[in-house]
Amino acid sequence: MRILIADDHRLIVEGVKLKLTELGPNTDFVTAMDMAELREAIQAPESSSLSLALIDLAMPGVHGHEHLAEVIAHLPQVPVMVLSGSEDAALMKNLLSMGVQGFIPKAYSPDVMLSAVRLVLSGGIYVPPLLLQERTDGASTTAAPAAAPAPANAADTLEERLRKLLTERQIDVLRLLSQGKPNKLIARDLGISEGTVKIHLAAIFRALNVRNRVEAVVASRRISGL
Repeated sequence: MRILIADDHRLIVEGVKLKLTELGPNTDFVTAMDMAELREAIQAPESSSLSLALIDLAMPGVHGHEHLAEVIAHLPQVPVMVLSGSEDAALMKNLLSMGVQGFIPKAYSPDVMLSAVRLVLSGGIYVPPLLLQERTDGASTTAAPAAAPAPANAADTLEERLRKLLTERQIDVLRLLSQGKPNKLIARDLGISEGTVKIHLAAIFRALNVRNRVEAVVASRRISGL
């Protein structure tokens, strides 16, 4: 397993490497400390063997989030996770929407980081708990029309509506999806094929009125009956 770590702080790089050696004895690392080194790493012939890229948001030579877009475009088969000192929920949402498969605030513990990396390596998406909380409480931060207040039992209403729109098996898929499990594990747990999981997910996305897995996971956290 080869992991790319891009960060301009040597102590952080070494700390991340030390923790991620727990993934297995054959874990190797490629490091980059600025945009030039990052571009060199993703354009190298051996970049196709990378298993994961952990990338800081702020490094010398980067402009906005263009470096993340460049990595995602250049290595579409490599999952990209962000390491950042920021805990801004809007930023996390934007990055997840552009194709990042995990966002790890640097304030989080090494064990949380390791668990997040394992989830992403297994095909899942790591959504920080504070983003889920932000989305759950988001209605209170946006003024709703005075003539149409949200019902107190909104979560129950959503659950009832889903049970009318989805089959019991699709509810099972949604429950496992809400735990961050990738299609492969969902299929294994339910004894169905990955193709069938994808069909169920399409129905779930329509029922929740969401566009992707991240939004579905966030929406599912509002459902008390899962």
